[in-house]
Amino acid sequence: MERQQALSQLTMEARAALKWHWPFWARPNQLPPTGDWATWLILAGRGFGKTRAGAEWIRAMACGDTPMSAGRAGRIAIVAETAADARDVLVEGDSGIMSVHPPEVRPHYEPSKRRLTWPNGAVATLYNATEPDQLRGPQHDAAWCDELAKWQHARDTWDQLQFGLRIGDRPRVTVTTTPRPIPIIRELLSARDTVAVRGSTMDNAGNLAAPFLAKMLDKYEGTRLGRQELNAEILDDVPGALWTRDMLEANRVKQMPEMKRVIVAVDPSGTAGGGEGGDDVGIVIVGKGVDGRGYVLADWTCNLSPAGWSRRAVEAYHAFKADRIVAERNFGGAMVEATILTADQSVPVKLVTASRGKVARAEPVAALYEQGRISHVGMHASLEDQMVLFTPEGYAGEGSPDRADALVWGLSEAMLNGSSAYNLTALAS
Repeated sequence: MERQQALSQLTMEARAALKWHWPFWARPNQLPPTGDWATWLILAGRGFGKTRAGAEWIRAMACGDTPMSAGRAGRIAIVAETAADARDVLVEGDSGIMSVHPPEVRPHYEPSKRRLTWPNGAVATLYNATEPDQLRGPQHDAAWCDELAKWQHARDTWDQLQFGLRIGDRPRVTVTTTPRPIPIIRELLSARDTVAVRGSTMDNAGNLAAPFLAKMLDKYEGTRLGRQELNAEILDDVPGALWTRDMLEANRVKQMPEMKRVIVAVDPSGTAGGGEGGDDVGIVIVGKGVDGRGYVLADWTCNLSPAGWSRRAVEAYHAFKADRIVAERNFGGAMVEATILTADQSVPVKLVTASRGKVARAEPVAALYEQGRISHVGMHASLEDQMVLFTPEGYAGEGSPDRADALVWGLSEAMLNGSSAYNLTALAS
C-alpha cells in the first residue's frame, strides 16, 4: 500500500523510468552483495526469481550510466545447462536478459553467433554445459552460470570458465541454481570469496499464480523433493541408500571410452503419457566398455505418448549405435515391443520381466558401483537424484523411480547378462 501511494505521487515520466529501476522492485536477496567477492551464489527454489536476478545483474554489469558509456564488464560469459536453455530462458525468456533492458540499451541478439552486443560495445557470449570445450580460449571479465547443480559436465565446464576469467579489475561470477549436494556446490559454499544467498519459492509468492502455489504446497510441502525444489535445502544422502553421492562421484568420467556393448533401457509407464500427472518413461543409455567396466552414457527419459517415447528410444538406439533396446514388459507386454517396432522394425528388442521387487533388482547393480566398476559419463542430475533415494526398504522419493529402474534394467543386461544374481569372483576375473 505504501509503495502504491508513493508511485501515485510521481510524474508519468518518473514512473516510466522507475519501471526499469531494479533496486526499487527487487527483494534484498535478489540484489548483488557488497564487498570484494568473486562468486555470488544464489541457491533458491523454483519461482524464487533467480533468472530475473541473474539477468538484472548482467544488465548492471554491461550497461553504463548512458547508452554509450562503458559498464563494469565488457566480455561476459552466459553459461546454461543446454544451448536451448541459454536461448529460451536466459536471453529470450520472460525474465531473461532482453526483457529487463529499456529499449534504448537493449542488446542486439545474434542467435547464430551465440552473441549479445550492447550499444556501448559490451559483448556476451552464450555457452552450454554439454560442450565444456566452448570455454577453452575465450576470456571474460564476468559470467552468469544458471542451474550449475544440473550441468552434465559441471566440473569441467566450471574449470574451463575459471581459466578464462582473467581480464578486468575484478572478474566475477553469479551462479543461480536450485541446489543439489554435488561437490562443486559444496566447494563454492565453503570458498572464502563466495557470498551465498538462500531463498525459497514462497519468497516470491506475490508474483506467482495462486493456483500454482496451492498446487505446489499441497503436493510437495514437507516432501524431500519439495524441500529441495521449493525450499532450496541441500539434502544429504538417505542413510542406508544403495547409492551415495560420493559413490557416484568417485568414478565419474568426462568422456565415453570405446564401447563393447551399448544398451538402450526403457522403463515404460502404466499411463498414456504426454500429459500432466502421467509417469515419465525411463530411457537410459548404458554400456560395457572394452575395459570391462560399465558406463552410464545418457538419460533420455521423457513424458510422451507411446508413439512419442518409442521414437525417442529408437533415436537413442541410432544415436549411440546401440546393440539393442531392453524394455520392461510388465506394462503392456507385447504392446511395448510392437510400439517400438512400429517406430523402426529393424531395431532388436528384448523384453524383460520384473519378477522381483525394485530393491532386489537394484541391489546387484548397486554392488557393481560399490566395487567401483561403473562410471557415469558426465552428470545425470535427475537420474542420480533418484538413485540416492533407493534404500533397502524401498524408494524414498516421490512418484516412480523411472530413470533408476531403466538404469537397473540396462546395467543388468550389459554387465550381468540380464541376470539379477551373479558371482562376484567370476565378474571380477
